[in-house]
Amino acid sequence: MAPIFSLVIVIIFLISTAVVSAATGPDYGFTVELIHRDSPKSPMYNPLENHYHRVADTLRRSISHNTGLVTNTVEAPIYNNRGEYLMKLSVGTPPFPIIAVADTGSDIIWTQCEPCTNCYQQDLPMFNPSKSTTYRKVSCSSPVCSFTGEDNSCSFKPDCTYSISYGDNSHSQGDFAVDTLTMGSTSGRVVAFPRTAIGCGHDNAGSFDANVSGIVGLGLGPASLIKQMGSAVGGKFSYCLTPIGNDDGGSNKLNFGSNANVSGSGAVSTPIYISDKFKSFYSLKLKAVSVGRNNTFYSTANSILGGKANIIIDSGTTLTLLPVDLYHNFAKAISNSINLQRTDDPNQFLEYCFETTTDDYKVPFIAMHFEGANLRLQRENVLIRVSDNVICLAFAGAQDNDISIYGNIAQINFLVGYDVTNMSLSFKPMNCVAM
Repeated sequence: MAPIFSLVIVIIFLISTAVVSAATGPDYGFTVELIHRDSPKSPMYNPLENHYHRVADTLRRSISHNTGLVTNTVEAPIYNNRGEYLMKLSVGTPPFPIIAVADTGSDIIWTQCEPCTNCYQQDLPMFNPSKSTTYRKVSCSSPVCSFTGEDNSCSFKPDCTYSISYGDNSHSQGDFAVDTLTMGSTSGRVVAFPRTAIGCGHDNAGSFDANVSGIVGLGLGPASLIKQMGSAVGGKFSYCLTPIGNDDGGSNKLNFGSNANVSGSGAVSTPIYISDKFKSFYSLKLKAVSVGRNNTFYSTANSILGGKANIIIDSGTTLTLLPVDLYHNFAKAISNSINLQRTDDPNQFLEYCFETTTDDYKVPFIAMHFEGANLRLQRENVLIRVSDNVICLAFAGAQDNDISIYGNIAQINFLVGYDVTNMSLSFKPMNCVAM
């Protein structure tokens, strides 16, 4: 997982006989399916849990991995069970399938590799690089070795290595190499990206899940998947997230290249900034929030991101975390506008909850004002049902040493597009189930 958050995405790829090289492009477009970790399609699915158990689990993950988030600027401030989506792709020749957490805050693609001297328990078969005809270790003197961000010296070692640690003291270490990555698509075609830099982990420990093989970084660093795809996809990807517990047959989509364009009626864009401290994150500037037509609230808190940015966007975090002063003003205004009785969260995670057994309640006009982009949120972006008779505000306060995060509930039913070439992020209201 990478330096903080992520897109945790499980992308199930169907391997077909037609393989399209990344050189097909430029700006080749394809789409893959995103599978939520609690979906029946996910290896993490627990059939003994009901919908509200899964909601509680996702809230627990969202809250726990943001407690004491930033412990050391050298470490990647992330907890590696974070992320709500998984990604399935293949490494090597012949293609060897792996399932990994996809993280928009991470810069390195890594998987556990044989021989593994110190590995966490993995239920799936482990990648053996000796069986891949396209696997090559990276020389320490190669420019590709600089992708790791480490101070490598060929006077001490011939081959490049990587080492990454996370805020919960989990870590991954091993050889830095290049190999072919293949991904399937919803069209049935398979796309191959030869000579992709990956970490082959021989020492991996911590709170990694036994159902995943590693991490796929989708962040802003040079070793991330989207940066390594480069001109083949024009530096673009987008996704459209369906409501939690969606039972309408729709699935989440992850688009690359020309398929990732976000334009047309209702589309708005805001600049992506590179944080002074956390360069992997997609950092944005949130100027204000509105509740009703006359209540607009601004934050006076200083952001630890540095520079112009004050919030990151992350599809792997469930809740939206706002600076405490802004959060309480925002939450109180919503509470005063909803004609529902306040109550306690039965799971004791969320602060602003209300009693209702139906979904016919109304919410006021609610908008998030990013630099250059005003987003009107719908009810499903603001409130989440946690039991048969309780709904709660899907927002929480970020303490002084925490990073503010625009989470995935706030992104439901928006097509969200990342353009790392032009450093812009776009939103467009969309019925993601119908896509």
